[in-house]
Amino acid sequence: MEKKYTSSIKRKVFAALIATGLFSASIMAQDASAEVTPQNITDLSLGLNTVWMLLAAMLVFFMQPGFALVEAGFTRTKSTANILMKNFCDFMFGSLIYWAIGFGIMFGAGDFIGIPNFFCLDFMTGNDLPTEGILVFQTVFCATAATIVSGAMAERTKFSMYVLYSILICAIIYPVSGHWTWGGGWLMNGDEGSFMSNTFGTAFHDFAGSTIVHSVGGWVALVGAAILGPRLGKYSRDGKSRAIPGHSLTLAALGVFILWFGWFGFNPGSQLAAATEGDRTAISHVFLTTNLAASAGGVFALLTSWLKYSKPSLSLTLNGVLAGLVGITAGCDAVSPAGAVLIGAVCGIAMIFSVEFIDKTLKIDDPVGASSVHGVCGLLGTVMTGLFAIDGGLFYGGGAGLLGAQAFGALVIGAWAAGMGFVIFKGLDLIKGLRVPKRVEEEGLDIYEHGESAYNN
Repeated sequence: MEKKYTSSIKRKVFAALIATGLFSASIMAQDASAEVTPQNITDLSLGLNTVWMLLAAMLVFFMQPGFALVEAGFTRTKSTANILMKNFCDFMFGSLIYWAIGFGIMFGAGDFIGIPNFFCLDFMTGNDLPTEGILVFQTVFCATAATIVSGAMAERTKFSMYVLYSILICAIIYPVSGHWTWGGGWLMNGDEGSFMSNTFGTAFHDFAGSTIVHSVGGWVALVGAAILGPRLGKYSRDGKSRAIPGHSLTLAALGVFILWFGWFGFNPGSQLAAATEGDRTAISHVFLTTNLAASAGGVFALLTSWLKYSKPSLSLTLNGVLAGLVGITAGCDAVSPAGAVLIGAVCGIAMIFSVEFIDKTLKIDDPVGASSVHGVCGLLGTVMTGLFAIDGGLFYGGGAGLLGAQAFGALVIGAWAAGMGFVIFKGLDLIKGLRVPKRVEEEGLDIYEHGESAYNN
């Protein structure tokens, strides 16, 4: 009776595997009791890894509506359609431009910059995962870097200029610094005799993009907002900052929830594999550290705003969650759960003081705090990986090598992004003008730039 029952279970499991498509047609033709070959196991593993990578890409893509809702909620109704259109354009134009130009520059041969491979994927060889899948996965990260800039320059930027600089971010800025790192370039080259090995004894580490994605977007955003100038009425004649409340914290809160959810593709998905025991452990660890840092960022932003302003601010708490997420993205695979909480807490607190400094001291108008959340906290999280990494971190007896590599890499990439952002924005401003006329800004970009409004009462 026991043997008959066991055989029945085997048949049911086999049938379930066939139904879910996990067995290939050749395996389905075999008897359930036939021996599974190593080739079949390899195919199954690669299939699982590919599905995991594309599922993660879907989650990162879902962050686009999250960014759109956060930006729309933190700004005024009169430019909401413009904001939503920009977030669509980031992904539409970004997908085409990154496929045509950026992907080849980022992953082409070369140490400092990849040899361009326009409209071509054949240059990538030797990968277990499909090149098309890798392109899709990298595209959603590229679009994220471009989208960050939108919020800092909201409510006063010409739509045509926005499309142009979004294209340039996807074609040049992100791919070049991406080549230095994920593309196999000099910053992540830890081979004996390499620059990073000779200088720091280790390579730069950014697992999912605190610097490569978020700081790049954050520093470009800061430079763009500075060149563009503040919104009308943001500063009084004596230079005092005036609050310009957004029209819907409900939308902003929903956007943050969506971003938090999407980040579970952003960080764990960067493992790019799920088939082995090591992969499963790594993914689970990254899920945990990501969530803990987000929670700590939100809690400590809440407490800091409560102490500093006598009220627990929802808007600052929302940005605190994002600050924790950005901060942990570099070292989510390398730090302990306790380290993740500390990174999230530091970023949540630092974000509040950074927002105030940029707004009141530098007099740069960033409506959504993108420069602080993504630029400053991306830098902090990357550097703190050098402190809290279990393997090589300063606080774990690893010396200052990794800390130096982290600080150097974050500063070099930040300088590249800010420098190129200045060249692009200043050039566009001189040639065509970045900013809409005063009347358009006063009445809203929706009607003048798009001929329609997001809200029709």
